[in-house]
Amino acid sequence: MTSTAAAAEEAAITHKTISPWMTFMFAAACGLVAANLYYGQPLAGPISTALGFTPAATGLIVTLTQIGYGLGLLLIVPLGDLLENRRLVLTLISCAAIALVAAAFAWSPSLFLLASLCIGLGSVAVQVLVPFAAHMAPDATRGQVVGNVMSGLLCGIMLARPAASFLAEYASWHAVYILSAIVMVMLAGVLRAVLPTRVPHTRLHYTQLLASMGHLALRTPLLQRRAIYQACMFGAFSLFWTTTPLLLASPAFGLSQNGIALFALAGAAGAVASPIAGRLADRGHTMWATAFAMLLAIGALLLAHVSGSGSMLALAMLTLSGILLDFGVQTNLVLGQRAIYALSAEHRSRLNGLYMATFFAGGAIGSAVGGWAYATGGWTLTSWMGVCFPVVALVIFATEKK
Repeated sequence: MTSTAAAAEEAAITHKTISPWMTFMFAAACGLVAANLYYGQPLAGPISTALGFTPAATGLIVTLTQIGYGLGLLLIVPLGDLLENRRLVLTLISCAAIALVAAAFAWSPSLFLLASLCIGLGSVAVQVLVPFAAHMAPDATRGQVVGNVMSGLLCGIMLARPAASFLAEYASWHAVYILSAIVMVMLAGVLRAVLPTRVPHTRLHYTQLLASMGHLALRTPLLQRRAIYQACMFGAFSLFWTTTPLLLASPAFGLSQNGIALFALAGAAGAVASPIAGRLADRGHTMWATAFAMLLAIGALLLAHVSGSGSMLALAMLTLSGILLDFGVQTNLVLGQRAIYALSAEHRSRLNGLYMATFFAGGAIGSAVGGWAYATGGWTLTSWMGVCFPVVALVIFATEKK
């Protein structure tokens, strides 16, 4: 599966190290770029009112960003195996900055939605950066490096929503997008100065590159399993974080937007799981760590199930549930990335794109199921549906040959 040139590159890399400073830069960059995907979630209401969205179209504010990101995972991220990585990252971040400015100054729903789509496309820079960091790390510590980088990405995801809520409360939703665009420009300048040049050895045409992804998807059992595991786990994650704001805003808890934003901050604590998971994978403990992550997610959602009463104790239990769920999901994510990155240096970007696209689809399903379940049966049905996702993952995992 690995070409001679790629094998030579891999051998060379094993004698190198990636500095803590460079690892931090990768983590910070991933967090700042990934945050762009989530600013629109708490701002959908104000944006809808300002631009005249119909109630039915308001959901597209978030959906178009997700669609753009999903398309980018399949059509752009594989270019990391074909094009010089540093230039590709800078181009994508620049595109994201332009799209953020367009969103800030959009005067119609259609223009804002187009900008949202482009924000999603540009934000796939994070999924070029993660394999890039993996290439720079020696095999013995690759899991640790990937885990550290992914902790930054999760922090960006979890902090984006409360940050957007707080800033919009004291300024406006326009300010969120303008400030993020400024951050992207500054980030591009820093990365241009510190990132090394990496030219892949693949000599395929773009159409051949995309065709090879189908071959990888069909003939790589480890990729298939890890992608399915994480799709189930991320489905539970998306269900929880889509519906808990509805529960917290309901009469049971009656929290304000700022209160819900503070609750979301607790989820960022799950970021500590990434470096731990990476170290476990480096030491050969992937199997039992995977089982632990799935059981942790099941336990977290069972805890959430009994946390809908509206009392202070229930709120504390729901907060703990969110932290434990994020810990389990993030652990499984890093374990999966460490496993698929070990398959082939030459195919890392394509493997990463397939892995991310699959579990991203699982997250979309989780959000949809969560919305339906909450509208149909309230928190009781929603939490039970959430438990089903990691249970399915655990059942499939039990069939894996040890």
